[in-house]
Amino acid sequence: QVQLVESGGGLVQPGGSLRLSCSVSESIFSFDVLGWYLQVPGNQRELVAASPRWGSSRYSDSVQGRFVISRDRAKNTVDLQMNSLKPEDTGVYYCNGERMMPSGSKVDVWGQGTQVTVSS
Repeated sequence: QVQLVESGGGLVQPGGSLRLSCSVSESIFSFDVLGWYLQVPGNQRELVAASPRWGSSRYSDSVQGRFVISRDRAKNTVDLQMNSLKPEDTGVYYCNGERMMPSGSKVDVWGQGTQVTVSS
């Protein structure tokens, strides 16, 4: 069974930086899309950044220009560099892997999440 394990969360002051890492138990290039989602209490998970196997990465409007998603072939991880953090970036960040099946259906795999708190 595929496993995604996040790390790197924590407490940071506004304006600071954090780097999240998602370790994947299978090749990161076996996924059509790898992404990071944010969930705050009472809300659904929302896409923050996505790295498709082909094509350009995409970001939510709220993090565009501040966050960078990348795949590390050597470590087999998908990382999220978060800069200029704001209190509204606070929440649980989940790593997601998406695969399209030959039938046309989609299979999602999720990590357990890592808490990020931006506060002074």
